Formats: sequence, structure tokens, C-alpha cells
Amino acid sequence: MTRGDAGDRAGMPGTTPEGSGRNPREHGAGASNVTARRACSRPETQRMMEAVVERGNMTAALRRVVANKGSAGVDGMPVEALKPYLKAHWPRIKEQLLAGRYEPAPVRMVEIPKPGGKGMRQLGIPTVVDRLIQQALHQVMQPVFDPDFSESSYGFRSGRSAHQAVLKARAYVEEGRRWVVDLDLERFFDRVNHDVLMSRVARKVEDKRVPGLIRRYLQAGIMARGVVSPRTEGTPQGGPLSPLLSNILLDDLDRELERRGHAFCRYADDCNIYVRSKRSGERVLASVTRFLEGRLRLKVNQSKSAVDRPWKRKFLGYAVTFHKRPRLKVAGASIERLKAKLRELFRQGRGRSLGQLIEELKPVLRGWVNYFRLAEVKGVFEELDGWIRRRLRCILWRQWKRPYTRAKNLMRRGPGEARAWRSASNGRGPWWNSGASHMNEGFPKRFFDTFGLVSLLGRLRQLQCGS
Repeated sequence: MTRGDAGDRAGMPGTTPEGSGRNPREHGAGASNVTARRACSRPETQRMMEAVVERGNMTAALRRVVANKGSAGVDGMPVEALKPYLKAHWPRIKEQLLAGRYEPAPVRMVEIPKPGGKGMRQLGIPTVVDRLIQQALHQVMQPVFDPDFSESSYGFRSGRSAHQAVLKARAYVEEGRRWVVDLDLERFFDRVNHDVLMSRVARKVEDKRVPGLIRRYLQAGIMARGVVSPRTEGTPQGGPLSPLLSNILLDDLDRELERRGHAFCRYADDCNIYVRSKRSGERVLASVTRFLEGRLRLKVNQSKSAVDRPWKRKFLGYAVTFHKRPRLKVAGASIERLKAKLRELFRQGRGRSLGQLIEELKPVLRGWVNYFRLAEVKGVFEELDGWIRRRLRCILWRQWKRPYTRAKNLMRRGPGEARAWRSASNGRGPWWNSGASHMNEGFPKRFFDTFGLVSLLGRLRQLQCGS
């Protein structure tokens, strides 16, 4: 039984990972730095609202909001109109913020499909003025809270990334923790308890105006179809402050897992705990569920949470192989999600030129391979490259429509006249023909390279070679 497993079983504090015997937050130079930060930040937390509305902070927040662009809120004001609006109205807004009287506008509800097409996710779009104020709050609060966050927390933090979380997860599996407790919090952002969250904010923020403003943001209504509905729980996704608030709340989970000595990685509400046996994992899942539902009033989705082998689960879009030294690979669900997105682009591109369609594909393909550049199993990248080229050949075949046009275009690309006519009139469908030898020979990889089509495998090799 591992130290973490034993601590969890007894319900008592365990040692920290790697057998240090002390919480890494409480010893060494790190503790001195944290203490210094706390001492220096105390006056700032007492008069935090003055720091929020300070000119330099607001200017930085304005630059960030304008750069992020985004949709208008319930007032219809675009980002481009924010600067002129502030010139006329900022003195009044600033006075209301300092007096603790500012009232946020309701958020505009937008629904987007969840990954994999399973249901819809609700986003709350604040007005651009509220986005500005939330961004200014975030810039002042982040330095106060972030230094004490767990080393195992990777989401929405400066200098930390999903890639770091994935690499750490692989390291845990390589150490011999070959079972994972995959926690899924049911509708996390919709179920955040306001009282529990605000009590965590108040631990470090002594300026009462700041928690009061945050609570008003949490309770601002949601406008859907012209009707404003009140909000009694949850923090709407879409505002600059929501990611920090989620880390503040879930830091309690991190502290509890550290107290028990568990090896874990958390990115926002996606948390994996790595253990050495299935039995230990089942105990951990049960006890952590009790903690989340009792202490933080969050609900664990039992149908999606599981104790399983890491190579049978995914984490942040990646999976690992079952080898003693596990290798990272792209999870199957991530591949299907990319294909679904590309299919939609292919449908939209049937009436466009091949060059226009490939230009639309470029940012999608580059972004995808940049994210999955840690993958060590590369066969899927080659398969996807072939699948994409076949889809493009299929579009060409559809666009040609008539046998005469098909034969003429095939003859231009190399096949002789007799073969071109046989192929053009073979009676087979577009998908069959797109994979047939006459289209592969006439439109090989180098043909698509001339249009600048991104090769996933080629780009992956470039990224992994550091070029």
C-alpha cells in the first residue's frame, strides 16, 4: 500500500509525495518567499479596489480586452466602442466601484456544442465594460492567490500549461502508478456554490468591496431570448474572472490531495489521481467524492468518473500506451473531434476553389498539431494526412460532375485517354473514386503541397526537431 493510499484509507494526513514528510508549501526557500509575498500583499488586499481602478492596471486590462475581441454582451456594445465609451463614462464607473455600488449587467447566454457533439455548453458573455472590470480584478487578484496554489495545478496559470500537466501525468504512470482515478465534476461551472466560493475569496481579500463586487458578478442574471433569469449558483463561463475563481475554489481539493500524499494533476475541473492498485483507486474515488460533495458542495459525475488503466482513459486530449515506459499518443476522441470539424469545413467548401478551402484548413490543422506536438505515436498523423487528401480529391470529383469533365481533368494530370475515360465513366461514387489509383496518381501529395496544405506528420516532425 502506498503512503497516499494509506493516508486516504485512514482519513488522516499522509506524507507528501516523494516521501518528503512535509508539505512543500511549508518548508525551504519557497516558504520564505510565500511568507514575504503575504507580508507585502497585506496592505494591497486591504485596499484592493484602489489597485483595481489604478490607471496602469486599467490600461493593461483595456489592452487585453481589445486584443481578445469577442462578442458583444446584452447592451450590444462592440469592443471597438469601448474606448470612446470610457472617455465619457469612466469617472462615474470608477466612483461606483470605489463606493461599492457598481452593478454589473446581466450576461448574454450563448450555447455551443460540447466536444463530441454530446449536448450543449452554456457560455455567459458579459458586456465589454464588465469584461474590462473583471480583467482588471483578475490582474490584481492573481498575484495574491497564485503563489500559494498547488504545484499540481496547471490550468489558467501564468507559466503553466496543459503540456506540463500531460508530461507529469506520464511521469506518474512511468513511476509505477498504473491506475488512475479519473474525476469528472458534473457541470462544474454551473454548480459552484456562491457562499463556499466567497468564503475562499475572503480568506485573502480584506477589502470588502472586492468580494461584494464578485458576488454581484456571480448573481448577475442571464439573458436568454430577451428574458433575464436570476442566478443563485454557478459562475458563467465566458468572463475573464471565471478561471481564477475556479482555481480558488478547487485549491481546497488540491490541498486535501496533498495532505493525503496523492500524486495528481489538475487542469481546471479536470483532475486525475494516480495510484498503484485498483483497490486503492476505488477507496480514493469514494473518499474524494465525499470531500467534494460535503466540503465544496460539488457533484461528482459517477457515470463519467472511473478507476481504470491510464491507457484506457484520456487526459487533456492525450492518452498513454501500456508500455513500461509509456508513450504519449492522441486520444481517439480527439481524433474524432478533429474529423468532425474538418467534415464541416469540407461540406462548406464544395462550391469553392481548392485553394480557398485549403486556406481555411491551414489554421485548424496548424493549431491541432501544435497542441498535440508531444505525441510519440505518430502513425495517426500519417493516417489523418491521407484521409484529408482523400477528402479533397472527393471534393474535386464532385465538382467535376459530368464524365466528360472528369475525363478531361484526369487526362491533364497524367492518365492516358483510354484510362481516363474508363475511370470517368466507371459508375462508382465520389468517395470510392477519391481513393482509387487514377485520383491518387493524378493528384498525389506533391500536388496539394503546391497549395500549401499543412502535413500533420511533417509539421509534427518540425516541431519535435525544434524548427
